[in-house]
Amino acid sequence: MSVSAVLFDLDDTLLWDERSVEEAFEATCQAAAESTGIDASALLAAVRSEARSLYETYDTFAFTKMIGINPFEGLWANFTAGDQPEFRRLQELAPMYRKESWNRGLKSLGIDNEELAGDLAEKFGKERRERPYVYEETFDVLKKLQGKVKLLLLTNGSPDLQQEKLDGVPDLAPYFDHIVISGSFGKGKPDVSIFTHALDLLGIQPENAVMVGDKLTTDIKGGNAAGLTTVWINRTEREKDPEIVPAYEIQNLNELHAILSSL
Repeated sequence: MSVSAVLFDLDDTLLWDERSVEEAFEATCQAAAESTGIDASALLAAVRSEARSLYETYDTFAFTKMIGINPFEGLWANFTAGDQPEFRRLQELAPMYRKESWNRGLKSLGIDNEELAGDLAEKFGKERRERPYVYEETFDVLKKLQGKVKLLLLTNGSPDLQQEKLDGVPDLAPYFDHIVISGSFGKGKPDVSIFTHALDLLGIQPENAVMVGDKLTTDIKGGNAAGLTTVWINRTEREKDPEIVPAYEIQNLNELHAILSSL
């Protein structure tokens, strides 16, 4: 088999999104603790829980699951792009969702202060935007691959938010021949159609492509179904799933070079 292209996921594959979100939560909750005396870690857990629960009550929930937009992205996304009517509904819901998530978190700890909730909602978005972390090996790996194989970025999410993440790391996008965002395409990973669309853009067959991603349920499941060779980047030794088995498992993107050479 000859590898002609490598498809990369974005969040927690090339960008360290989990760290960005966690630090934004910590900074925001610490500010709340300083002004109210409540426990910052307790607020963090409460807001995470309340945000998830509230997110699932909206009529947009099924759409966000299909596109691949998680509750914590909803806490700082504006949803100003995307052609589907659901994005206009999300744009309408976003301000109240952000504020109410923090309001409910505060209330669960005995603090009833809507003004503070609004301030914290704004602060969280600001803190997240200030933290565009990239994994240490990301650029080195892309530099070594560029020019040898075609590169495509295949990411789930809202078009404006994913673009904002890319804008936060301006050196990243130029490495890719194509960038496919699920919110622009209309369906998200693991739907086979988005992988087929990506392959059509590249003009290659699935057996000549490798999919690299951190999520078994989207990147690996979809890549397997579409006939690509899948590589699971499992940096934190997450639990395996016997029903979703990648062709390869790695802990660092640098391990990808040996795999591609063997193929």
